[in-house]
Amino acid sequence: MSSSSGGVAARITLVGRPGCHLCDDAREVVRRVADDTGAGWAELSVDDDPELLARYAEQVPVVLVDGAQHDFWRVDEQRLRRALAGGRRRWGRGTRG
Repeated sequence: MSSSSGGVAARITLVGRPGCHLCDDAREVVRRVADDTGAGWAELSVDDDPELLARYAEQVPVVLVDGAQHDFWRVDEQRLRRALAGGRRRWGRGTRG
């Protein structure tokens, strides 16, 4: 697949596969957020890496932020922006992120 970091270290990694319509949707969200925030991003295919295939085959697309799994199947744009800004949403016990 491709890398679109423009010389910037990739903070976002999109793991997908060719022909995946959810991957196409995720790519647009990742590209928009990366362009707006200046975050580098890279795209990998599970079909090119046996380890990625074993780990993520049933979850593509998967978005990693700073190497940690962030989302899969659908990418929430605002949640991705918060993750890049360092904000974490806490669920439950009346907390709001």
